[in-house]
Amino acid sequence: MGILKGMRVVEGSAFVAIPLAGMTLAQMGAEVIRFDRIEGGLDANRWPVTEDGQSLFWAGLNKGKKSVAVDMKSPKGRELITRIITAPGEDSGLFLTNLRVRGWMDHETLSKHRADLVMVALLGDRHGRAAVDYSVNPSLGFPTATGPEGSTDPVAHVLPAWDCIAGNMAVTALLAAERHRLRTGQGQEVLFSLKDAAAAMLGNLGIIGEVAINGTDRPKYGNALYGGYGQDFICADGKRVMVIGLTDRQWRGLLKATGTVEAMAALEVRLGESLSREGARFRHRAAITEVLVPFFAAHKVEDFAKTFDTGGVTWSQFRSFAQAVHEDPDLSTDNPIFHMLEQPGIGSYPTPASPLDFSGAARQAPSPAPALGAHTEEILADVAGLQSGEIGALFDEGVVTGPRRHPAWVKAAE
Repeated sequence: MGILKGMRVVEGSAFVAIPLAGMTLAQMGAEVIRFDRIEGGLDANRWPVTEDGQSLFWAGLNKGKKSVAVDMKSPKGRELITRIITAPGEDSGLFLTNLRVRGWMDHETLSKHRADLVMVALLGDRHGRAAVDYSVNPSLGFPTATGPEGSTDPVAHVLPAWDCIAGNMAVTALLAAERHRLRTGQGQEVLFSLKDAAAAMLGNLGIIGEVAINGTDRPKYGNALYGGYGQDFICADGKRVMVIGLTDRQWRGLLKATGTVEAMAALEVRLGESLSREGARFRHRAAITEVLVPFFAAHKVEDFAKTFDTGGVTWSQFRSFAQAVHEDPDLSTDNPIFHMLEQPGIGSYPTPASPLDFSGAARQAPSPAPALGAHTEEILADVAGLQSGEIGALFDEGVVTGPRRHPAWVKAAE
């Protein structure tokens, strides 16, 4: 039983942020109903895909949801979606979307059918223009500060960070607005944009202040940890590791594990400055790295891995995605969040449940992502309140699609 059991959320979405928000709520026990076009949403076939074209992306971001497939261009289809979104019930009337459509699917129109509707809508930017991570990042400066030191080429990050952050912000917004509704009975619309989520973090991390107050346009520092000590090293076996000395404890643990306590003390004498402060370690990172290089050049990873771990050193080995999946037990069923899940049409592979571990509710095992329209009949009956004859007619007219199970009209169809 998930901690959000009883809550019903309707999701109209595509791509990462809002599907992630819906999945996060589903993995905490909410009933999440995703509606899509009959032919599938914009992300129905998004890469990565299997050899026969099944989307692993879709399977990953829609675990545990219910799927309804509707012709949203038709008046009847739009009426159905409206009924599903605004269905009665104190735990219903919660809507997540990044497909903000003015007219039939905006908050003003939907709230006429349910005054206490809570709707969270994600925009591209605050002007309503489309935006994705790969357009937001260049506009705010992150790619020019990413990459090898001295390089002038921008580097676009492979992780859709703002989508991931915005998805979890959408969860926060929905739960906050739902709490307000519980106290006041009032619904509301929560609007925010992907670019604003990124712009806020640009300010929160001090980067805007760094420009405005210090007049600094941060350059590339390669793999160095900005403002502290963190650096990558190539080991005797050719493997590459990252070591971190951000806090005082991390710094002292690194020196002890590498046997460089005395050498670093001698460096401090030469520099005329203590390396106990993280800013000093960043300024003198090249000199520090020169002291540490011989240790890693002379040792294989297997020579120091156990010592580093028992000594509390903050470090990791660089791996490819494939190496990580095959080598890191945290990506296997050794980790309680992972289960071997059979995804229909794809196969069995390690699949994560929610990483959140509540003491008051057991963590739910992950559930497969639904096939497109898998729950259409169920939702039309249980949520939209349609009778079997009405549902059968909608299938026959092509307004909805999905498996036909109800005996009253499955027999008629035969």
